[in-house]
Amino acid sequence: MTSSRSIRSFVIRQGRFTKAQQHAYETWFPQYGIPYSEEPIDLMQIFGRNAPKILEIGSGMGEATAVIARQQPQNDYLAIEVHTPGIGSLLNQINQLGLTNLRIIQHDAVEVLQSMLPNESLDGAHIFFPDPWPKARHHKRRLIQPAFIALLSQHLKTGGYLHIATDWQDYAEQILSALTNETCLVNTTNDYAARPDYRPLTKFEQRGLRLGHPVWDLIFVKR
Repeated sequence: MTSSRSIRSFVIRQGRFTKAQQHAYETWFPQYGIPYSEEPIDLMQIFGRNAPKILEIGSGMGEATAVIARQQPQNDYLAIEVHTPGIGSLLNQINQLGLTNLRIIQHDAVEVLQSMLPNESLDGAHIFFPDPWPKARHHKRRLIQPAFIALLSQHLKTGGYLHIATDWQDYAEQILSALTNETCLVNTTNDYAARPDYRPLTKFEQRGLRLGHPVWDLIFVKR
């Protein structure tokens, strides 16, 4: 069985680091970034309040993450991303929108789950459009595997939800199987869910929909 440690939540890619992103990273990461630690963190202390805590794995350029945090001010959001340009972009949006309910960890999500986040500390988790690794020989590199779902589920509170979205049908089928086979999770619908209002349509998704590429949302709740 593949261990959760062998699955990584990211792929190293070279990206263009604009001056604006670099400035935002250097200026705002000390305020909104959380350094990786091998010791558990106290999310209530970090955010300074008792509010629902939602994890966002793979925030990318931060477009959807910032919109969700702005539209759901009653929740606190913890974004995990490794790519510095994307973090710089999200930090720019945090500053421009005056968001106080969003923090970022720049590290591999598997290690963050293993070391930093206490069990049953999350009210929800989002994984929107994880790398599909479309070639069959690369499917083993996909993040959503049974071992990873088991690890992530440990950190959800009873009643907490896991929301995953993908635009690759075979990955959607694999995700549905992995979530269904996790005994502590229950599907909120028969198979795939309608996109909830809190998940905004990104430019990438809108372009795909215009080209006829459907998107599958999966929302499960921990029992």
